[in-house]
Amino acid sequence: MHRSITTPHLWAFLACALIASTPHAQAQVTLSAQDAPAITSPADLPFHRIFDEPFLPGVRPSLRAISPDAQQIYFTWNDSAKAGRKTFVVDAKGAVVDTVGTDATLSYRLSPDRSQALYVEDQAVFLASATMENHRFKNPEQIIASKDRLPLPQWSPDGSKIAWAQDGDIWVMTMGNRSVQKVLDNDNADGQNFAGWASNEHLLLVSRDNSDTRLVYFPEYVDTFVEPGESRRGLYTTTYSVMHLDSTSSTELLRSKGWVSTQVSPTGSYLALDAVDAPMKKRQIHVWASASEQSTIVFEDSTEGWMYGRNMAFAPSKDVLMFQSEQSGWNHIYTVSPDGSGLKQYTTGSYDIPFAEWVDDEMIVMATTQKDLGERQVALLDLRDASTETLTEAEGYRYQFRLSPDKRHLLYAYTTFNQPYDLYRLDLRRPRGEIQLTQTVPEAFTQIDWQTEQYVRFTGRDGETGLSMSILTPEDYQPGSGKQYPTVVFVHGAGSLQNVFKGFSNSYYREYMFHQWLTTRGYVVVEVDYRHSTGYGRKFREDVTNWMGKYDTQDIIDGLDWIAENGDYVDRDRVGIYGGSYGGFMALYAATVEPDHFHAAAALRAVTNWRNYFYANPWYTLPRLGTPEDNPVHYERSSPLDLVDDLERPVLILHGLVDDNVGFQDAAQYIEALIQAGDKDFDMMMYPSEPHGFQDPDSWIDEYERIFEFFEENL
Repeated sequence: MHRSITTPHLWAFLACALIASTPHAQAQVTLSAQDAPAITSPADLPFHRIFDEPFLPGVRPSLRAISPDAQQIYFTWNDSAKAGRKTFVVDAKGAVVDTVGTDATLSYRLSPDRSQALYVEDQAVFLASATMENHRFKNPEQIIASKDRLPLPQWSPDGSKIAWAQDGDIWVMTMGNRSVQKVLDNDNADGQNFAGWASNEHLLLVSRDNSDTRLVYFPEYVDTFVEPGESRRGLYTTTYSVMHLDSTSSTELLRSKGWVSTQVSPTGSYLALDAVDAPMKKRQIHVWASASEQSTIVFEDSTEGWMYGRNMAFAPSKDVLMFQSEQSGWNHIYTVSPDGSGLKQYTTGSYDIPFAEWVDDEMIVMATTQKDLGERQVALLDLRDASTETLTEAEGYRYQFRLSPDKRHLLYAYTTFNQPYDLYRLDLRRPRGEIQLTQTVPEAFTQIDWQTEQYVRFTGRDGETGLSMSILTPEDYQPGSGKQYPTVVFVHGAGSLQNVFKGFSNSYYREYMFHQWLTTRGYVVVEVDYRHSTGYGRKFREDVTNWMGKYDTQDIIDGLDWIAENGDYVDRDRVGIYGGSYGGFMALYAATVEPDHFHAAAALRAVTNWRNYFYANPWYTLPRLGTPEDNPVHYERSSPLDLVDDLERPVLILHGLVDDNVGFQDAAQYIEALIQAGDKDFDMMMYPSEPHGFQDPDSWIDEYERIFEFFEENL
């Protein structure tokens, strides 16, 4: 039975859904003049508008491509604020926006000197001038044709050759005379695949061994017959090898079950391999020299938690390697020579560098949280004297960085409080301010008087841990009145995520509006970036290692204690907690181990048994908890399933039946344990056609109606 939630003037506002586009102008969506009266307060927001199409905040633009001269920026978007995307183009000034046809050439590879471009079209590879006209490259020449689909070839470091793989065979073309050579036949490849260039005369090959993986099942029930929904999961072994073009035999460089990224130097003299083991405890950067065919370890790091925030790249024309590391406790920038000499750290301090990329051989553009851990500014780092120049001033959060092919323009998403992100451009050579390229937030969203959240930095109970918290207060809240309110705590998912910052979280835009709506119903809404979150240094993130939930819960309670000491408007006997995925796990865990602080918990697609998640996703679970066989205590004390006997508070379980991330098995096992306990207060709903991230607006509406009614009943 579908339920509904009554909102003031509901029917008067149902027609406020039509959003029209303005063609050939700045990318924006606006309300039609024929629509019903505008909604200006969250109190008047019909509940379904939080979740249904057209999406009230609009659809966020996604950068797709940049023309070689950076004068045309291509992005996907929906100008009707609905699901489904089209490709648009905007000029570098953000003045003119238009749609782009399907014949536009947006996937290409520039030659190392940026004078030519390779692209694939109609089962053929074309070489063209790097100049675009009407969204296509000029002077194209077909250089490869096939009856089957072709991949986009890769340039050698010096641009003299290109290489590609097709049907297991590896081919190389010499660009000077267009001669083609099959350098490795599939019959002789022994499972090795082309992964890139290792030098101007060597190819990088990879092979994968899946023998240690297993089949995991996520059944699908909505069709005529049940589908088993099998998926192979587990740790596989990848072998990295190099092969000279004049040889059919390869030399093994590295074998790993962990994470490996590679980068070839611009001269073709060196290949760097950044390797982290599967538990993510050890990191080594290997550099292989093509002349000697020998490898050197140029950097090593180890931790008791898990590695995060790795990045590595050679300078544009010099054999100098830049990389990022948390070895000092925070993510910072280093350089090193290929022989391991000259290791140098350039940025220092209790802040992060979430993005860094070479501009030229002496300059790096970076994002920095030095001003505040909740905002990101763009700066230039001069390697000659380690000086920095900050290029942005406005408060906010910048991310999704992309450097133009000529390395002059930086493009990124920029958001501030109550303002969903749009795309911006910054000229690094002549930084005269940020240029807004898109205006994609509908007027229907901006004309609502959203409450600006209170952004708080405070210190936890240990006197050392700095924490970030967001607070929304009820519509009738008056400081000093002494009135206390029921409170809903939201817990972000993933664990390793930053969600309290000086901007609008696109990861949780529905929750953002739901929380604002709750304040008009008399609730305080609180979110804390608990330990495990990113953006606060290595120790902050790694404190949860071997016991997920313990410190995370303490940090949330410390946030509630801070409010009690600085306003005392939270009724500490009426606190609910909810979240999805890791946030769902946290809701169940916190309400179980701290029933005096949390009085009701709603868990969406929650991990209840970390053993299940190890078998489905060891990449995530192994670094945090080890293996279930070797570390059973870590799993027992972290899994709500093992703590069911201690549960005193009512819980609500909501889960998609075809979730192939956190399988429905977690919900089923937990519900069965609640039933067998015999004295637990719980409710549940499963969604037969929903995966981990719900897709149907009706499912979102039903889910959040249940959450609201659950808190109304229990708080």
